[in-house]
Amino acid sequence: MSEERKKDYLECERKRVFCLLMMSSGLLGAFTYSIRGGVFCNAQTGNVVLISMALGNGDWKGAAYYLIPITAYGLGAAATEALPGFVKRAGLLRWDTMLVGFEAAVTMLLGFLPESAPHHISQVAINFICSMQFNTFRRAEGFPMATTFCTSHICQAGINLTKSIRKKDRTYAAKCCRHLEMLLMFGAGAVTGTVLCRLLLGKAIFFGTFLLFLVFMDLLYADLTKERGMLGRVPEGH
Repeated sequence: MSEERKKDYLECERKRVFCLLMMSSGLLGAFTYSIRGGVFCNAQTGNVVLISMALGNGDWKGAAYYLIPITAYGLGAAATEALPGFVKRAGLLRWDTMLVGFEAAVTMLLGFLPESAPHHISQVAINFICSMQFNTFRRAEGFPMATTFCTSHICQAGINLTKSIRKKDRTYAAKCCRHLEMLLMFGAGAVTGTVLCRLLLGKAIFFGTFLLFLVFMDLLYADLTKERGMLGRVPEGH
């Protein structure tokens, strides 16, 4: 890919933005599973399995418990379909920028919650923002990417590795490396989150806030300077 072509991408499509979002998502996954109720809030496959198992075991209360993160995730996706149009018409900042700023604010507030606060508060909030992020950030410099979970990256890494060997095409090898890079960032975030949760408990989420704040400042600078005239441009994949 030429340097000229790379410059065509919006800041919200840059690989560095996706790397930081992946790392923050890994931390949030470790946070909710380790000290906020043992649920995965980044994606819902695990929670659908858990609610199904609860139903199979006749544990109605347990099944109802897992409805909370699943419902919050669905509402987050719905919000990303309804809100961007209003933001675009306002013409102040991009939706992507405002979303990341909102995520940073939410995680910061969660860090100030006492340890005795109900886990539902953190679960609902994180499910909501992870769903919004997943439905907003879709492609990194032309590559389809998910920023809140790893399943697609694992599959794509394996697929492109096989194609690179069979077809002897370095393009597929580059794609494989891109997905492996995202997996490493997610894993680094999860490891960091696990260690910080053990040491700092709920305050561990502040590291996720820091990562999101870095992304927010990067996107905000782009909106106010080099991309000021492109606020209405839609990122690839939408």
